[in-house]
Amino acid sequence: MTAESFLEGRRLQMARGVLLQCIMGGYPPSRFYGSDDGDLALVADPKHIHRLPWSEQPRALAICDADELTGESSRLSTRGQLKQVIARYAALGLAPVVATELEFFVFAPNPDPTQPFQPPMGLDGRREDGHSAFSISSNNGLRPFFKEVYACMAALGLPRDTFMHEMGVSQFEINLLHGDPLLLADQTFLFKHLLKEVALKHGLTVVCMAKPLAHTPGSSMHIHQSVVELDSDRNVFSDEAGEPTAAFRHFIGGQQAGMADFTALFAPNVNSYQRLCHPFASPNNACWSHDNRSAGLRIPASSPAARRVENRLPGADANPYLAIAASLAAGLYGIENRLEPSAAIQGEFQVPDNLSLPCTLHAALERLKRSHLAKELFGTEFIEGYIASKTMELTSFFDEITPWERRVLAAQA
Repeated sequence: MTAESFLEGRRLQMARGVLLQCIMGGYPPSRFYGSDDGDLALVADPKHIHRLPWSEQPRALAICDADELTGESSRLSTRGQLKQVIARYAALGLAPVVATELEFFVFAPNPDPTQPFQPPMGLDGRREDGHSAFSISSNNGLRPFFKEVYACMAALGLPRDTFMHEMGVSQFEINLLHGDPLLLADQTFLFKHLLKEVALKHGLTVVCMAKPLAHTPGSSMHIHQSVVELDSDRNVFSDEAGEPTAAFRHFIGGQQAGMADFTALFAPNVNSYQRLCHPFASPNNACWSHDNRSAGLRIPASSPAARRVENRLPGADANPYLAIAASLAAGLYGIENRLEPSAAIQGEFQVPDNLSLPCTLHAALERLKRSHLAKELFGTEFIEGYIASKTMELTSFFDEITPWERRVLAAQA
């Protein structure tokens, strides 16, 4: 809308069904969002109205809540779902604290989607070949791109902790500073938007797919989680002697109880499972461990004050609002019901059947469909609408025949 209309307080409305629009552009049947497909109000969060520093024409972006016209948050809104989870913690005198680690790839333009992605041409006239993990070299020629990324982050008020070259070819990671879960979800969303816009200015393509390249590690969005008391800011995962508490165990127990049911929320696309089926540093299990990257739930080495649980399942393609909401809701469910976790694992291990996770989108959606816990925590309307939208996407995928099938199967008897 125009700046004048926004400043005059004109209400922006949007059809309810848009919140269930699938990634190809279609919609599930209207029964999932109301047969009338009435309007929602988009209410701007006053803390998140940002002038876009990469835009030559003055433009601003406002992060909005999707509210029913009666005033309450729409049950179809993932930002609204996260706010409700945070409110459940607050009712117990608690506040969750999270940080996200987001991985992404920077590629040359890819106008033909039938061709693999390629890294940009380096300053030496060659493309990176995959031996640059944690390198400080500027040979890839991306320094001007990252210089503008840093400047835009500062302009949007996005604090950054660590930036690094990751394991994959032209793959990078940012660690955002820990804080309020809603703020971190907003920052993660803004950062992904910023990356893609700045990349276009520099003739590059940023990809946040979970697994854009074969034979290469995928991209995750690890979620670090702790819980503090509202009145004292004390980390409830550690006692006065610095030892783990019952709340810490129960939080892990809740994470384990919800992880398989919520896999489709953490891994929302067909491609998500390409990352998880080759689980080097991308564990598809609900095991937990102290500082073992093969576990879906890792307890990083830290001081007692910083004791936290890292959920390593979500990919870079996950909706940050929904992934954080699902992870925190599961942890709170464990605290409220005093769930005990399994024994911690270390070293190489075999995943017990009861801690294995769905390994395809179809299996994950079937598990979510049967989940009473998901409907209890997020509401039947949201879960059924989400499944309907994702089922459309899965059906669209199965309508195509892949190059592998033509290459390998065509000559078979």
